[in-house]
Amino acid sequence: MIKELSGAASNGRCDIWMDGGWLADGTRQAIDPASNGFWLGATVFDGARAFDGVAPDLDRHCARVVRSAEALGLNPGLTGAEIEALAREGIARFDPGAALYICPVFTGDCMSVITDSDDTRFLLMVRESPMPKVSGFSVCAVPQRRPARDMAPTDAKASCLYPNVVRGMRAAQARGFDQGVVMDPNGNVAEFSFSNLFMVKDGVVHTPADNGTFLNGITRQRVITLLRDDGVTVEERSIDYPELLSADEMFATGNFAKVKPCTRVEDHEMPIGEMTRRARDLYWSWAGRQNA
Repeated sequence: MIKELSGAASNGRCDIWMDGGWLADGTRQAIDPASNGFWLGATVFDGARAFDGVAPDLDRHCARVVRSAEALGLNPGLTGAEIEALAREGIARFDPGAALYICPVFTGDCMSVITDSDDTRFLLMVRESPMPKVSGFSVCAVPQRRPARDMAPTDAKASCLYPNVVRGMRAAQARGFDQGVVMDPNGNVAEFSFSNLFMVKDGVVHTPADNGTFLNGITRQRVITLLRDDGVTVEERSIDYPELLSADEMFATGNFAKVKPCTRVEDHEMPIGEMTRRARDLYWSWAGRQNA
């Protein structure tokens, strides 16, 4: 067993729960390189956040990692509620209000091509990770596409999907942009490289309809609900890439940064506009009312 999980690789302290107990900010051999999870990619994960004494939608993130495991034929052996309880134990190990990234993982621990559903390993990482600053990012179209649902486990937050994400990021950065706009198999806009995409035009918010090729993010769903409850029209529909080139605003939603403005697509520059600020304000106001 030579694969290691280390707090030194993160932004700060990282505590790890595995094999029935907590390992405080250290390094531990964790994954057998002959296991399916390491060798062939039968690994799923999720990400949640804790900050300012709250952990928004932690229950939904913990429930989703269970569904992701089941989608890959892994037997999670834990419920979402049990994972949430462990995550809250981990949060309590840090200073109150610390900005944390919470990452539960299920991985196939058998040494065969087809995973043994009863041979699944669970790990939970809780690490210090500051919330990103409110700054814009730039994007361009990339050739890598999201796979169709019959080509990959698109209904799971599966690690095997992310090498293609990295390929797209590298393609965008080679052109001088921060990340990419990824299309679906039909050539419609799917998402940003690793977050859900929203565009604003004439006061209406538009976002690609959930068609099973990209993850319908928990923060995405939360922001759509908050905007609609605040009287904003949000249309979930097919979006052609050229539409982005005349957008009034664009922003991303995702667990890590929650709501982040996009200020440039190709040569088209956009401000951090009123709707983007509104979405951020609504989210942080809602999050502040949650119990950690």
